[in-house]
Amino acid sequence: MKSQLSKLDIKSLGRVGVLLGGRSGEREISLMSGNGVLEALLSKGVDAHAFDPGLRCPTELAKEKFDRVFISLHGRYGEDGTIQGLLDLLNLPYTGSGVLASALAIDKIATKQIWLSNGLSTPEFEELTADSDWNAVVKKLGLPLIVKPAHEGSSLGLTKVKSVDELPTAYGLAAGLDKKVIAETCIVGDELTCPLVGQGNTAEALPVIKIIPPQANYDFHHKYFSNETQYLCPTGLAPEVNERVQALALAAYRALGCRTWGRADVMLDQKTGKPYLLEMNTSPGMTSHSLVPMAAKAARVSYADLVLWLLNQTMQHKEGATA
Repeated sequence: MKSQLSKLDIKSLGRVGVLLGGRSGEREISLMSGNGVLEALLSKGVDAHAFDPGLRCPTELAKEKFDRVFISLHGRYGEDGTIQGLLDLLNLPYTGSGVLASALAIDKIATKQIWLSNGLSTPEFEELTADSDWNAVVKKLGLPLIVKPAHEGSSLGLTKVKSVDELPTAYGLAAGLDKKVIAETCIVGDELTCPLVGQGNTAEALPVIKIIPPQANYDFHHKYFSNETQYLCPTGLAPEVNERVQALALAAYRALGCRTWGRADVMLDQKTGKPYLLEMNTSPGMTSHSLVPMAAKAARVSYADLVLWLLNQTMQHKEGATA
C-alpha cells in the first residue's frame, strides 16, 4: 500500500465525494464512518466533500461535479448495489465492489449458495417464512441456532435461539426489518474477522482479528459503542489457523467478485477447529471501533493511509458496471 501511495499525486484525485448517512438501519454508523473518512482525506490534502443520500436526492450527485466517490454507506441503498448502479450510470468511479458483487454479498442466502457452489464452508441454513415448521427447522439446524434478516448488517434483528418456542418471536423480529429471513446453525467457538483488499488474483488478506465480546454477545451496542469488547490482533491462535482463515476469506471474496476491500466474518468451531464463513461485508465500517482499520494498523498502515489507498483504487475502476 505505502509504495503505491508514495507515487500518488493528490491533485489527480480531483473533487471527491464521501457518501455517508443514507437511509438504512445502519445510518448512525455510516455517519460515524463517513466523517472519519472525510477527516482522513482532508488531512491528506484531498478536496473531499460530504454527501448524504439520506438527506439529498442521490441524483443530485451529478450536480456536485465529483471526479470520484468514497462510499461510506452501510446496509441497504448503499451496500446492496443500488447506489453502485447509479454511480455507474453517472460514470463516477467509486470505492468498493460493483453492482453484482454488492447485491450478492448483502443477500446472506445468495452469498451462502455461491460459497457452497465453490466448496467453501458456511453454516447450514434455511430461509424462514411465517408458515415454516419450527420443529422441522430445529431438527435440521439443531440448537442453538441463529435467526437474522437476510439483508441487514451490524447484527440488526439477530437472535440466538435456544429453544423451539423462541423461533416465532425471533422470526417476527427479523421479518420486521426484512422480507427475507434466514436461520442458520450456530457455530460455537472463536469469533473472527478477516479484512481483504484488492481485486481478483492480486487481492490479499490482512491480519485476522479475534473478537471477544461480553457474554459472547457481539450485538449492535458491543460492536460500535461498548469498550468491553476485546479485539486481539494478532489473534493468539496458531499461525496455521490464521492462514487457514485468511485463505478461506480470500476464496470467499473472490467467489463473490468483490473488489477494493471487504471483510469476511468467520466462526472457528471449538470442537473441530474448522472455520465457517458467516457473511461478507463490502462496505466495512470505518469508526473508532471498526475492524478493517484495526487490521491495517497491525499491518503498519495508518487509518489515513488506508483511506487514501482505498480511494486511489478508484483510478482503476472506470470500466462501467462490473462485479
